[in-house]
Amino acid sequence: MMERLTRNRGFNLETLTDFSKLDVPTKKHLKNVYSVLAMSMFAAAAGGAVHMFTQFLKGGFLSAIAGIGLLLLLLVTPYNGKNQTKRIGILMSFAFCTGLGLGPIMEGVTQIDSSIVPTAFFFTTLIFVCFSLSALLAEERSYLYMGGLLGSGLTILLVSSILNLFMRSYFLYQVHLYLGLVVFSAFILYDTQLIVEKFRRGDKDYVWHCLDLFIDFIAVFRRIMVILAQNKENKRKK
Repeated sequence: MMERLTRNRGFNLETLTDFSKLDVPTKKHLKNVYSVLAMSMFAAAAGGAVHMFTQFLKGGFLSAIAGIGLLLLLLVTPYNGKNQTKRIGILMSFAFCTGLGLGPIMEGVTQIDSSIVPTAFFFTTLIFVCFSLSALLAEERSYLYMGGLLGSGLTILLVSSILNLFMRSYFLYQVHLYLGLVVFSAFILYDTQLIVEKFRRGDKDYVWHCLDLFIDFIAVFRRIMVILAQNKENKRKK
């Protein structure tokens, strides 16, 4: 795709911002989605900071239960065109709990190397931006056909995770880690195009659309942090 863009238009800033295939209402919807996503990232960062730098709250079992509860609350609070402020509040609370839940991992990798967390965030943001642009600039909604394959990937991840609870296999853990990175990176492509397609079919719920991308981002971020921490540990052992 990038080769086609380079050949036909020239690879420049104008190419990267050419969303002429998207109509004005779709662009406005995407603006709402990414605005709420940015707010969610700040809420998650606040949650992680609370765990790492205060004794007020700590991530763990209770934060996970709270996150699940808030997710269910968002699910049973359907979009009606007038309750988006309430639903954004629920999403921000969920994002805060998610960040709180990431706190123990962030704390652990920071003890290995304090640069891992910002580096992981940078690479996750880079992947997210590149894949989102690729999805939005695609001439056809070709990535929507990845749904079945990605569903199979999630099933494999779930099964391997359950098996490894009993097997405690390092190899299986590594497969789960790297396969998860690939699957959730691909979900950024898929969910971005799915959001556009849903909106064109009348689904204007930008809060739930934001949730899809937020979950993708956090899943990629978590795995990149662990991979970077493993690499640092392996270098130290050598």
